[in-house]
Formats: sequence, C-alpha cells, structure tokens
Amino acid sequence: MDILYLLLPLSVLLVLGLIALFAWALHGGQFDDLEREGLRLMEAPDPPAPAAARAPEAAKPPARSPDQDGD
Repeated sequence: MDILYLLLPLSVLLVLGLIALFAWALHGGQFDDLEREGLRLMEAPDPPAPAAARAPEAAKPPARSPDQDGD
C-alpha cells in the first residue's frame, strides 16, 4: 500500500510530461501537413547505385592462374 504513495504521483507526472511533449510538437508544426512529406518521399530521385553495380568488373573474382591447383 505504501508503494501507491510513490507510484500515483509519478504516473501523474508522466502523463503531464507526455501531454506537454504532445503540445510542444503540436505548437511546433509537426502535424501541419502530413500528406506532403509522404508524397515527397515517393517522388524523391532514386539513390545512386552502389559501386559494385556501376563497375561490374570490380565485383568479379580475380582470374586464376594456370599454375594454381583446382582445390
């Protein structure tokens, strides 16, 4: 029962902190235009290809010399 004297005020402080955080985000414009950011990501140019895709000869294993054994 004594733990309730600690947990109840802590939970009230947590809820008030979360409400303050939400109000700060709302006032800062985080929720002004949700559609634009989703569309911006869809219309973004393709990222550059990795180096292995641009230069396929670099991705090939080195050629084996005739003096090397098969295993």
